[in-house]
Amino acid sequence: MPFTLDLPIFFAFIIAFAIYAYVVMDGFDLGIGILFPMIPAGRERDSAMNSIAPVWDGNETWLVLGGGGLLAAFPLAYGVIFSALYAPIIAMLLALVFRGVAFEFRWRDPAHRPYWDVAFNLGSVVATLAQGIILGALLQGIAVQDRGYAGGWFDWLTPFSLMVGVSLVFGYGLLGATWLIMKSEGTLQERCYRLAFRLGIAVILAMAVVSAWTPFLREAYWLRWFAWPQVLFTAQVPLLVVIATAIFFVSLQRQHHYTPFLMALALFTLGLAGLGVSLYPYVVPPSVSIWDAAAPNVSLKFMLPGVLVMVPIILAYTAYSYWVFRGKTGHEGYH
Repeated sequence: MPFTLDLPIFFAFIIAFAIYAYVVMDGFDLGIGILFPMIPAGRERDSAMNSIAPVWDGNETWLVLGGGGLLAAFPLAYGVIFSALYAPIIAMLLALVFRGVAFEFRWRDPAHRPYWDVAFNLGSVVATLAQGIILGALLQGIAVQDRGYAGGWFDWLTPFSLMVGVSLVFGYGLLGATWLIMKSEGTLQERCYRLAFRLGIAVILAMAVVSAWTPFLREAYWLRWFAWPQVLFTAQVPLLVVIATAIFFVSLQRQHHYTPFLMALALFTLGLAGLGVSLYPYVVPPSVSIWDAAAPNVSLKFMLPGVLVMVPIILAYTAYSYWVFRGKTGHEGYH
C-alpha cells in the first residue's frame, strides 16, 4: 500500500519538537537568571551573562514556532488553551519582555546594574513559573463545551499546577548550573558544581512527586502508564531516569565538564517523553484530540512545504551559532 502522511500527527510532532527545543535551549539561559542571586556580582556574573549572550535571543525562535504553529495547524486547541490559560500566558510573555530589557540594559547602564540584575532574575523566575503552571494546568485538563472553553478564570491555579511550576524552576536552574559548568572555569565553575548537586536532588524529588501525582489526575493517565501490556514499555521511562540520574551525580563527583549538562538534558527529554505518554492522543485533554483540533487537510498541505524548508534552516543556523561560540567564556567574552 502507498505511504500516506498523517498530516495532523506530523504537525503535532513539529510543534512538540519546537516546544522541546525551546525548553532545552531557552531553559538554560532562564536558569542562569534564576541562579543570579547565587552568583556574586562582578566577574562571575558577567561570565555567566557572556556565556548566553550570543544565543539567548535566538533560543526564543522555538517559542514563536511552537505558538505560531499551534495557531496555524491546530486553531481549535489554540483558542481553547489561550482562553483557559490567558493569565499565566500573559504573565510569561511580560516576564520575557521584562527579562530581555534587563539583559540589554545591564550592559548599557552600568550605574544601575544591580537593579537590572534584580529585574533579570525576577523576569526569569516569573517566566519559568508561568510556563510550569501552563504545563500543569494543561495536564490536569481543560473544560471544553461546544468547541470552546467552558471553565472559570482561575481553573489553572491548583496545587498540581503550582507544583509543576516550582519543579520547572528547579529544572531550569539545573540546566543553567550545568551549562555554566560546561562554559566556565575557576570559582564560577566550582560554585556551579555545588549548585548543580543541590538542584539535581531537588529536580529528582520534584519529578518523583509530579510523576506519582499525574496518574491520579485522570483514570486515562493511570491506564496509559500501568495497564497491561503497555506497562512494559512505559516502565522504561522511570528506569532511564534512574540511569541518567546515576550518571549525572557520578559525573558531578568526578567534575566532568560536559556530562552533567547532557544528563540534565536527558532528564528533561525523559520528562517530556512521560508527558507525551500521558497526553497522547489529546492536544487538549480530556476531550480534544489531535485530529479534532487540526486545521483542514488542505490548509496543512499548504503549510507543509514551508515547514519542510524553514525547520531545517532554523536547525542549521542554530547549530552554526552554537558551533561558532563554542568553548569557555570569561567576564570579557569567549576564549
